[in-house]
Amino acid sequence: MNFLFGPVNSRRLGRSLGIDLFREKICNLNCVYCEVGPTTVPANRRGLYSPTREILAEITEFCSDPHRLAAVDVLTVTAKGEPTLHLDLGVILRHIKSLTDKPVAVLTNGTTLADDEVREALQLADIVVPSLDAVRAESFSKVDRPARGLAVEAIINGLRDFSRAYRGRLWLEILLVRDINDADADIDALLPVLTSLQFDRIQLNTVVRPPADPGARPVAEARLAEIARRLQAALAVPVDLPSPVAGFGDERDAAPLPTADAEPAALRQAIIQMVRRRPCTAADIDRVFH
Repeated sequence: MNFLFGPVNSRRLGRSLGIDLFREKICNLNCVYCEVGPTTVPANRRGLYSPTREILAEITEFCSDPHRLAAVDVLTVTAKGEPTLHLDLGVILRHIKSLTDKPVAVLTNGTTLADDEVREALQLADIVVPSLDAVRAESFSKVDRPARGLAVEAIINGLRDFSRAYRGRLWLEILLVRDINDADADIDALLPVLTSLQFDRIQLNTVVRPPADPGARPVAEARLAEIARRLQAALAVPVDLPSPVAGFGDERDAAPLPTADAEPAALRQAIIQMVRRRPCTAADIDRVFH
């Protein structure tokens, strides 16, 4: 399959079937920490960037197999880049919902939430995970490196409007990079913005996989924990910290993936699919496949 991968292990989502809308990276940000690599040509307009018919066909094929579907906890719409840039996002979400009662999650950088059509499409998802790495213009420019015309104030307003209208579960992701967006001034500016939003939890992350910019460094564990305590005290919502091994979960979250004694072809294909979408260390691969 060209657009479906997994299921992969997620501490919070469980056994997640990934639906990657793009074959190549299409994004309106060029984040220093991006594990997919740099954005070579920024795309700041929504368009039909992938053959929707092929994506729908792969989803139909997967969902028609009750055994495979039973092994999945959630279907996660993502992309090499920003999935909401695809004009047929709503078509894809409606198709999934017509085939299964399994929850559907969408991972987004949050930059398109000022668009009415995007907000309407995302209402179809059970879980939406938008990002907000910085609210100070200088820090936003350094960490997310937006396409021309993207302003952090407009992104915040779109996120605020969506958070107040959305009826599903909204989990906000904040990724901090050492000496770029982790200063006290950044957190001080972030807190009042967060209090104006309505969401269910925060996923506080830092650099854990090889980044697009080799100068992007992880925030120290103690500093990350300190910031998490500040956020939790001010907002009274759960704050999740990075998982022990590069975001792949821990022993409590075993997923039905091929193991070392599986058929070599199946194991090889699963590993290829995994590293195709994001850089992985040997330890990452060993952990995922037990």
